[in-house]
Amino acid sequence: MTLEVSLCHRRGAFTLDVSFAAGGRVTALFGPSGSGKTSLVNAVAGLLKPDKGRIALDGHLLSDSAQGIFRAPETRRIAVVFQDARLFPHLSVMDNLLFGWRRAPEPAARAEIDHVVDLLGLGAHLARRPHGLSGGEKSRVALGRALLASPRLLLLDEPLAALDAARREEILPYLERLARAGSLPMLYVSHSVEEVARLADEIVVLKDGRVVVQGPVFDLLTDVDQIAGIAPLGAVFEATVAGHRDGLRLLAFDGGSLAVKRLPRELGARLRVRLRAEDIMLAREEPRAISANNVLSCTIAAMRTHGTEADIQLLCGATRIVARITEASRARLSLEPGLSVFAIVKSVTVERDAG
Repeated sequence: MTLEVSLCHRRGAFTLDVSFAAGGRVTALFGPSGSGKTSLVNAVAGLLKPDKGRIALDGHLLSDSAQGIFRAPETRRIAVVFQDARLFPHLSVMDNLLFGWRRAPEPAARAEIDHVVDLLGLGAHLARRPHGLSGGEKSRVALGRALLASPRLLLLDEPLAALDAARREEILPYLERLARAGSLPMLYVSHSVEEVARLADEIVVLKDGRVVVQGPVFDLLTDVDQIAGIAPLGAVFEATVAGHRDGLRLLAFDGGSLAVKRLPRELGARLRVRLRAEDIMLAREEPRAISANNVLSCTIAAMRTHGTEADIQLLCGATRIVARITEASRARLSLEPGLSVFAIVKSVTVERDAG
């Protein structure tokens, strides 16, 4: 899937003026409130007609002001999932799902309904009405209804923003499963770095109605130059289950390996791994006799000081890692770009299968 967007739209004192192309499985639109994310989603969905510009999906024009083209939302085969699930309160869960299925230009086989129900864990809720569902359950039904509309593109406009932490954790695994399948490209709107790190392949960062930067999630989230309020993560990268040692699984990546608790994954499985910058300590000499399972040999690539803290960008092989330490520690260790150091990783989070 390739989504090409180049548009300009003015609304009051705010102007959305963006140009980008997205081709990943999951592209995140990231930025602070008021940066233009929702307006951009509405333009792609056909819910907003831009003043000028062009939008194309796989070469198929959805909107082109120069040619006078503006395709109605129902002809675009683009499904949207909003913050509020917008379910039909008088219909059961099954009937809400069938609403999307019946209105698909080319309805999927009946077996696809069972597949979506299983994918989203909705089997026990099919006879229930929306008022009796939790926020996470409503979100899953809305997602299922969108999938059964057989879209070419799925737009998710901050679908977890209205949920508490427990409900977000409830639905994120389903979104990860959908992202892993890779059969339906997604444009995912969020201002949560955590969600982006878990789901996205690439990021388009918006600020004040403009695209600030675009690139792979692995690079942008480990950049010490904060972009539109994104504080760097420790690392986001892909690794492969490579074996075991002392009761721990070994995850190999370009730069070494990490030992983690046993995982229900086969040898050779590819996973997405995330490290928190605050969970990485630095040493000038290789530490001995410590409890940490993971010590990586790295080179300092860049640094950024902000107040009493310092973000140290490291290269471990071809993998970029960021450690957040105090400025006092940086000065005491005389850390500078080009210096070889050891990164002591206190914890590792396995996010999802990467395949």
